[in-house]
Amino acid sequence: MNTILKATTKGQITLPAKWRKLFSTTSFVAKENGDVLEIRPIDINNVGKEYTVFDAIRDNKGKGIKADDLVKILKSI
Repeated sequence: MNTILKATTKGQITLPAKWRKLFSTTSFVAKENGDVLEIRPIDINNVGKEYTVFDAIRDNKGKGIKADDLVKILKSI
């Protein structure tokens, strides 16, 4: 079954609750694969250095931050 997700005016999409409940995480990784966008659940505690976390232009001048840096920030909260 296909589900159409509509982006908000800020470009955000919401994953349906039934999908989010299937996984024991609230963190997901998105990967561009040709003309396909893959969204997969990840365990934030086991994130490798190959991931970059994207921040909006207003938050980080359009640059991402390294996943390791995000994990440090999240653990310090």
